Amino acid sequence: MQSYCQSCGMPLANEALLGTDKEGQKSQDYCMYCYELGEFKQPGLTVEEMVEICVPHLKEDGMAEEEARQMLTSFLPGLKRWRREEIKQPTMIERESFQIVGISAQTSNANEITSQAKIPKLWSDFYQQEVMRQIKNPVNEVIFGLYSDYETDVNGDYSITLGVEVAATDEITQGMVVKTIPAAKYLVFTSEKGSMPDIVIKAWQDIWAWFASSEIERAYTGDFESYDERCANPQEAQVDIYIAIK
Repeated sequence: MQSYCQSCGMPLANEALLGTDKEGQKSQDYCMYCYELGEFKQPGLTVEEMVEICVPHLKEDGMAEEEARQMLTSFLPGLKRWRREEIKQPTMIERESFQIVGISAQTSNANEITSQAKIPKLWSDFYQQEVMRQIKNPVNEVIFGLYSDYETDVNGDYSITLGVEVAATDEITQGMVVKTIPAAKYLVFTSEKGSMPDIVIKAWQDIWAWFASSEIERAYTGDFESYDERCANPQEAQVDIYIAIK
C-alpha cells in the first residue's frame, strides 16, 4: 500500500482511508478525504492552500505551527498531485552483505511527520556524540542510514541505524549496535543536488511514488542511504538510496 496520500500527505495506514477511482475501486494513491470516484474533491486547490488545510491537523498531533508549515512546504510539492517533473529512473545492482556499527532507533513513517519524530534527533546524536570517532576498524568515511527490521511494510515500525561499515565487529563501543546490510538486488535512486535533509525527503517521495506505479515489489529485508564525499557540503549534497527488491 502507498505510504502517504499523494495529495495531502496523510499516512495511508489502512484500506479504510483509501479514496476510490472511477469504477469505485480503492485508489492506492489518494485518501478518502481528497479523492472520490476518480476525481479530487477540491479540484482547484493549490499546494499552498493544501498546506494551510493540513497545518491544524499536525498541530493537533503536537507539532508547533511553524514547524508544521515548514515541513509541509517541503514535503507536499514532491507528492504525485503537485509534482512538476518526472521521477528519475533507478538503476539496478546486486550487492554483497556488509556490516555497519552505529546508533539506532525504532520509528515509523507515520511517526516521522509528528513532533515525536526520531530520525532528526538520531542524526543530531550521531554528530554530537562523535559516533564516527568511537567506531573501531572503519572501512571508510561513508555514512550509512539503514532501514531494517521492518514490522510489515512502509506502514509499520522499523529500525533506523546511522553508522559506518567496519572490517570487524570484535570491538564495539558500549551503546552502539551492529547491523548487517543484507546481500540483495537493489534499485538505486539518486537524489537531486541540494540541501539536506530536503533532498532526502524528496528522494523518498519519489521512491514511494515510483513503487506505487511499478510491478516491482520491495523486499523489506533492508534499505539504506549512502552519504559519501558528495555530502561534504550539506548545501550541495547528493545521496544514493538503495531499495531491496524481490
